[in-house]
Amino acid sequence: MTDYLVRAIAKSGSVRALVCVTTDLVEDICKRHGTLPTATAALGRALTAGTLMGAQLKTGQRTALRFEGNGPLKKIVIEADSNGSVRGYVGDPKVHMLSKDGALDVPQALGRAGFLTVAKDLGLKEPYRGTVQLFTSAIAEDLALYLVESEQIPSAVGISEFIEQDGSVTAAGGFLLQAVPPVDPLVIEELIERIEKLPPLSKLLHSGKTPEEIVELLLEGIPYDMLEKRALAFTCSCSRERIERVLLSMGKRELRSMIEEQKGAEVTCEFCGEHYGYDAPDLERLIEEQEKAPG
Repeated sequence: MTDYLVRAIAKSGSVRALVCVTTDLVEDICKRHGTLPTATAALGRALTAGTLMGAQLKTGQRTALRFEGNGPLKKIVIEADSNGSVRGYVGDPKVHMLSKDGALDVPQALGRAGFLTVAKDLGLKEPYRGTVQLFTSAIAEDLALYLVESEQIPSAVGISEFIEQDGSVTAAGGFLLQAVPPVDPLVIEELIERIEKLPPLSKLLHSGKTPEEIVELLLEGIPYDMLEKRALAFTCSCSRERIERVLLSMGKRELRSMIEEQKGAEVTCEFCGEHYGYDAPDLERLIEEQEKAPG
């Protein structure tokens, strides 16, 4: 198990902690999209954020995070589920911006003005949606703000990555600490102090600290139980059958236009980059299926 997440809770029930390592899935997804370093950092952080949010769901539930800003990245879209599967893409993968001190400038790349929208498919008639304005556009703080404002859960989020000179990702991961109602202000103060004294998360991850060891640092002095260890992986739900359903939904006129003007259709999945090709006979078959469909 290379990438994985652990979940722990204080024996008192006052604090819960999620910690994950996402290095391989971030590297895999960013390679698929050909991201430049700043886009890699932004997409990597958002993938970790989605992983942490997905881990809070019940079996069969899904969540989607959409970061939209006024910067050149335009948007970051992430989908994750309760089983540890995550996928995502960035609006423009070829963005690379550095701050004055030479650091990867994710806030400027995403844009200081914009919104984070979180949707949750909880198996109800309509998905739950919550939206907050971007706070720092650095991803972790924006997710923490969403959890506090939209879900009223005091939360601390840490997300980081280590990107080499050649653009490869050699460490990525994050943590989510939450105070469980009824909230004890003293517990929150203690957690804030502890987080402030920790070494940088990127340094912990790059030095090989495991999620279990990071939980120990976060909850030092607080008796806790380790509840779960969950494997994480990039998976995409796209398939030829799903793409065909999308094409069918476009109607016979649009399909006929594709045959006449383009001699077929090329569809690329935004999440994984997989290409699906349909020649004229393929589209003719879809038109026949639509004509035979009842109603």
